[in-house]
Amino acid sequence: LYSIPKQYRLISSTDKRGIITHCNEEFVEVSGFSREELIGKNHNLVRHPDMPPGVFKEMWQTLQAGRIWMGLVKNRRKNGDHYWVLANVTPSFNAQGQIINYHSNRRVPDRNVLEGKIMPLYSELLALEKSFDSPKEGLEASYGKIQKMLDDAGISFNEFMFSLNA
Repeated sequence: LYSIPKQYRLISSTDKRGIITHCNEEFVEVSGFSREELIGKNHNLVRHPDMPPGVFKEMWQTLQAGRIWMGLVKNRRKNGDHYWVLANVTPSFNAQGQIINYHSNRRVPDRNVLEGKIMPLYSELLALEKSFDSPKEGLEASYGKIQKMLDDAGISFNEFMFSLNA
């Protein structure tokens, strides 16, 4: 586990397809990639294989609906190590109200929240996804489990994340 200095804010911007158009020095440092290796690449370059795709489906559903998304994400460094962030991703709009890009601001999450709630949940979601022969079926099952959990609690994904990090 790569330890991010507590005061760091990892900032990046992407186009509508998730291609990185800007990133700050702290994001470059923590990712282990050079700025040249990041700019013009899909943000999933830093996606860790332990992240359940169902969480990213939830993120994209929220963002494409024009809403801010907050979530805990395990990212992969260039050298294969990993780091956790609490991400706030915001869509930006043009004058016609259409989404033109996304801005992400990430900070160090609470370790107790990660270990007590998120790591077990994400492990469960990933195991569910891998139990299907079809990755698409696994993704839908994982996403469905997330939605059922939220529906049962009567909250949105953002409200769930906020409740853990308040």
